[in-house]
Amino acid sequence: VQLQASGGGLVQAGGSLRLSCAASGRTFSNNAMGWFRQALGKERDFVAAISWRGGTTSYADSVKGRFTISRDNAKNAVYLEMNNLEPEDTAVYYCAAARKSYGSRFPGEYNYWGQGTQVTVSS
Repeated sequence: VQLQASGGGLVQAGGSLRLSCAASGRTFSNNAMGWFRQALGKERDFVAAISWRGGTTSYADSVKGRFTISRDNAKNAVYLEMNNLEPEDTAVYYCAAARKSYGSRFPGEYNYWGQGTQVTVSS
């Protein structure tokens, strides 16, 4: 089972990026999916989560209104559209598959993790 995150890069403040996470080895259509991020020297923080059908989403306050999580169960993939990026968004971004159908802000509720993709926002 593998989650492959991609789409990170270097962008100027105010710019946009779209992260993708492709799952292989099993389907996650019955599982919630989430995005977390970890800045250098800091703990891994919740960013966004989406329920198994995509009908329910949740966001960290710091990204609400700027980031959008979505999923395509036919492609076994989840996405994170990031707009109006700020230097504080700089981190390694990880996608994860939850144990249950509805997402959680707690990393312990996720049992599959991708390898991470670096997002760097310059001021």
